[in-house]
Amino acid sequence: MSDFDMGEDDFEQMYQEVILEASKHPHGKESFAADLAREDAGAKTGEMTVRASHEYCTPGESHQFNPTCGDEATVHVEVSDAEPHTIEHVVWDGHGCSISQASLSIMVDLVEGKSVDDAMDLEQLFHRLMESRGKGLDDEDKLEDAIVFQGASKYPMRIKCALLGWEGLKDALAKALAAKNS
Repeated sequence: MSDFDMGEDDFEQMYQEVILEASKHPHGKESFAADLAREDAGAKTGEMTVRASHEYCTPGESHQFNPTCGDEATVHVEVSDAEPHTIEHVVWDGHGCSISQASLSIMVDLVEGKSVDDAMDLEQLFHRLMESRGKGLDDEDKLEDAIVFQGASKYPMRIKCALLGWEGLKDALAKALAAKNS
């Protein structure tokens, strides 16, 4: 039986396991904007959070904020000079719920090393998955572990959490390519 032939209970368990693991041990998370760190008035004393406003973002970088729940992420991508452009490296920093953090982590695994066109195809496929409201897609196997977010797509409040990093990736890639073409 493949992962896509599982029953609802099995799928929910896989959803929880993958999201918890990816949020506890995120891939691509780095404090690359330490010079922008400041104490957050809402955080406990001594905790730091990275706040990179849009004017501080460099080419290939995008800051995303979900006002609904307070999730934040700054995504930085490096793309090759040669065409077709390839995503050479993706890092991110931020904070938020386990869904946003896990989605960012899994996104890094999916897109790093891919062409920009292939990464944007995955971004669009992930958007369609989030719009499916739990029904899934015919070509969902291309999303690998990101398929577990099908469960989050049932809950409108969680869709923005799952899409946060993907929106950052899309914006960061556009900025990186614009800088290369200028």
